[in-house]
Amino acid sequence: MTDTILVSGANGHLGSAVLTELHARGALATGGSRTPGEGMRHLDFDDRAGIDLSGVSTLVLVSAGYAEDDQVVARHTAALDAAARDGVRHVLYTSLTGAGDHLGFALAHRATERLVRASGVPWTILRNGLYAELFGSLLTWSDDGPALESAFGAGALAAVARADLAEAAAVVAADPARHEGRTYDLVGAPVTAADVAGRLGVPHRTIGLAEYRRRLLGTPELLPFQPPMLASIATGIRHGFLDGTGPDLADLLGRTPRDPLAVAVGAAPVPSGITQAQDA
Repeated sequence: MTDTILVSGANGHLGSAVLTELHARGALATGGSRTPGEGMRHLDFDDRAGIDLSGVSTLVLVSAGYAEDDQVVARHTAALDAAARDGVRHVLYTSLTGAGDHLGFALAHRATERLVRASGVPWTILRNGLYAELFGSLLTWSDDGPALESAFGAGALAAVARADLAEAAAVVAADPARHEGRTYDLVGAPVTAADVAGRLGVPHRTIGLAEYRRRLLGTPELLPFQPPMLASIATGIRHGFLDGTGPDLADLLGRTPRDPLAVAVGAAPVPSGITQAQDA
């Protein structure tokens, strides 16, 4: 493999979408994963000795954030050490929007940004806003009637379609020299839970943060670090810390980003008999 773009986490939602976008542009790109598909590289950041980035010109380092902070930072450290050792010429890291510094998972991102800047490898950092898909999926239905519930209150999230973030990453990875040393803040248009409910033709009800945390702690499929992470998103939205917009996403895409409200509505759980409002 010679002078190729390697996308880590290529079996995940964002990584696979970035790889698809790169292929659509005719870029020589492949994916890396602990469980690689056909034509992919085996890439396990927990196995430092086994990381092989030879022949990789650009590493798209998709955050390995599905773990506690110390494990995430250790994984990213291993990836960046291998990039410097194996002659990778550019690292593109998918980070977290600057407005998210108070969120429960921000530390691993900011620590990794420091590592990226100190790695000695030319770099670009994409500070991704929270997904519109996530916003929609975190809404729930009331048990006593057709109403959406959330702990978001009247707060808005400058949500982004995952597909737009994947396209922005592909734009940068396909021509990284143009973006060397740049940090982009990729946020979308503000969306509220009431906006989503309105599209579905139902009311929105706000629940308290204590009730939301209680429900999260009672969800057995969540890992221990996830309830505080999700609670931090809720309070951040509720209190107006995640609604700021900016031009970077549209500038990279060269077009208006996808409507995050439509994406959030599409990701919201919808019981039978409820359809999107006709005037939406």
